[in-house]
Amino acid sequence: MRETARTAAMAGLGVLVGGIALKTGASHTVWQIDPYKCSWCGLCATACVLQPSAVKCVQIYPMCGYCKLCTGYFEPEPNALNTAAENQLCPTGAIKRRALEDPYFEYSIEEELCIGCAKCVKGCTLFGNGSFHLQIRHDRCVNCNECSIAVVCPAQAISRVPADQPYKFKSREHHA
Repeated sequence: MRETARTAAMAGLGVLVGGIALKTGASHTVWQIDPYKCSWCGLCATACVLQPSAVKCVQIYPMCGYCKLCTGYFEPEPNALNTAAENQLCPTGAIKRRALEDPYFEYSIEEELCIGCAKCVKGCTLFGNGSFHLQIRHDRCVNCNECSIAVVCPAQAISRVPADQPYKFKSREHHA
């Protein structure tokens, strides 16, 4: 009788866990930021359970203007248009500026340094081409049942997406 009760309890627990997994869809979905809803509030840098955050800035090169004065790279009214730290908007120096041919420059993100603060995204979106945006990087994210960033996101820009399509990207057509 005691063994039967234990077996029934274990079977019930298995059904409960399976039901919760099916209901949440956690195994088939992952968290992602909608770049068109993001309000660049900076909470992605501090609300993630990981430090540094699993949220990183990404550059969409087809949208980039390769500008000499990149508003995602430079502080407003910089002393000079060069890579000196006092001229950079990024607090960790994660954006690298490289001269191409005059007057064009390439801006790339060093993900290891990026903290997901969105300062560059805000500058690029408000005054530039909008080629920078934030993304939850799935090689870092632990896919919590309840994303701590989604809970505090004022724009409700974070939601679950199908795991086989884990990234959302900006496009020139949508931005226009």
